[in-house]
Amino acid sequence: MLVNATEMLKKAKAEGYAVGQFNINNLEWTKAVLLTAEECKSPVILGVSEGAGKYMAGYTTVAAMVKAMINELNITVPVALHLDHGSYEGAKKCIDAGFSSIMFDGSHYPIEENVAKTKELVELAHSLGISVEAEVGSIGGEEDGVIGKGEVADANECKMIADLGIDFLAAGIGNIHGKYPANWQGLDFEALEAIKNATEGMPLVLHGGTGIPADMIQKAISLGVAKINVNTECQLSFAAATREYIEAGKDQQGKGYDPRKLLLPGFEAIKATVKEKMELFGSVGKA
Repeated sequence: MLVNATEMLKKAKAEGYAVGQFNINNLEWTKAVLLTAEECKSPVILGVSEGAGKYMAGYTTVAAMVKAMINELNITVPVALHLDHGSYEGAKKCIDAGFSSIMFDGSHYPIEENVAKTKELVELAHSLGISVEAEVGSIGGEEDGVIGKGEVADANECKMIADLGIDFLAAGIGNIHGKYPANWQGLDFEALEAIKNATEGMPLVLHGGTGIPADMIQKAISLGVAKINVNTECQLSFAAATREYIEAGKDQQGKGYDPRKLLLPGFEAIKATVKEKMELFGSVGKA
């Protein structure tokens, strides 16, 4: 069933695990994530970036597809449909389209503007039962053309945003989008602890979950991270499985070129990646 993400993340934080946000890019991605969540009896968050929303013919199309798929596949676990790194305008469009959760990424604005825009969106979203994620400090790497340097968030600024009544907070602690470079310094756990203390127990969000070592993931969860975003790893596993299928010439055997056959190895690879992450995050059996 489609729900907002507030209760699932409060429960995750209280019980010491994290819920995965897995970004979706098309029907195969969505179906793979939903089926795996159901098989694992895990709550799940479907993330949609503004670029992916445009690619999938708009937010109303995405919302309709997700709601219909939950029904047709008999998905019983809690599912949140969440805008990822949304602009002010994008967040409003997703609210209108029927998303159950939004993220407004105002981290590139001066803190006063971030506060003002976040406050307005919280009031609008909460009036409709929609959960809100905000961001302080930037996540490194590139997401839909927005490039962040990976600044560590200021704990006082995190408190300013948290006090607006948001439901969960993304705070930069040295994490980045995409593949992590060989010289990556790791997560800043001192900063994470300071943010945890400043926000008084609010569920925290770790973006850039691909490639972070398991021990860092576990420590982050112990310090209040209740939502972990994964996108690149699913893309890589999908690409590798599809490449293997084509390079083996299977698309030239029989009707191996049929999209339902051509995309199946990638679909199964996404399922395996999602299951692995759910086990790592501790959300299996928590629905």
